[in-house]
Amino acid sequence: MSRFALALHGGAGARRSRDYSQERPHMLALAEVARTRLAAGAPALDVAVETVVALEDSGLYVAGRGASPNLDGDYELDASLMDGSTQAAGAVAALKGFRNPVIAARRVLERTPHVMLAGEGAGAFCREQGLETVADPGSWFTGAGIGEDNHPPGTLAHGTVGCVVLDLEGRLAAATSTAGVFGKMPGRVGDTPIPAAGTWADSHAAVSGTGQGEYFIRTAACAQTSWRVAAGASLDQAAQAVIDEIGRLGGDGGLIAVDRNGRIAMPYNSQGMKRAWVTPQGEVGVAVFDEGPTFI
Repeated sequence: MSRFALALHGGAGARRSRDYSQERPHMLALAEVARTRLAAGAPALDVAVETVVALEDSGLYVAGRGASPNLDGDYELDASLMDGSTQAAGAVAALKGFRNPVIAARRVLERTPHVMLAGEGAGAFCREQGLETVADPGSWFTGAGIGEDNHPPGTLAHGTVGCVVLDLEGRLAAATSTAGVFGKMPGRVGDTPIPAAGTWADSHAAVSGTGQGEYFIRTAACAQTSWRVAAGASLDQAAQAVIDEIGRLGGDGGLIAVDRNGRIAMPYNSQGMKRAWVTPQGEVGVAVFDEGPTFI
């Protein structure tokens, strides 16, 4: 394998009435950084995590610093990642008080025998690991989803970030992070921290989902995408079939996927999906809606 590819997303809650002049160059810059890292031989999992950390820290998306509170006013964050070469996975759910849930998820993968830690147990583990805390939630969190597809409870309005990667060694990896749907019930967990639903990577494809998580759980959306590829479908066919199935159930959202040949798919059935990518030919592009992409 002598080529690499990557896709990242900042959520499928984009609305045409909103300006994305900050998000577009930010995603484009992250894709360019990832291209440089991959060209230098960086592992897929490292690049996926590094990219999601940058998305979390930006405060521009409904994940990490961009989180909005639940109905009790608490910030409960979810994340997961998966290494396609081993199918090892790590996740945290309903994590409070920590800056980067995707880093916590990686620590779960690397330093525990488990796949997921949740709630108070996840918090205790993060403290043991010395992970960076959020001292003052009121000044740290930006509520990035306000004005997007985030509406009062009952509508499952959503926002998520994610990254999928193929590296020079042919390894695939995926990582996803979110604050969940806006105005969610305390303790609500969506698809993001659940391998197969919100994140998946194996030897066929790496996939990250964004949307109404309840529907992604019900369809095992991300794993189903890869399994369809394994059964002979093209990546485009597989990814679109999953989004169509979610739509038939009444849900909306999108996903990003890359296969072992560097093909990229990014279907969605919402108004838009913030996304950027690096092709095996080295092209770096960004788009939010169905308009022509911007390249560098």
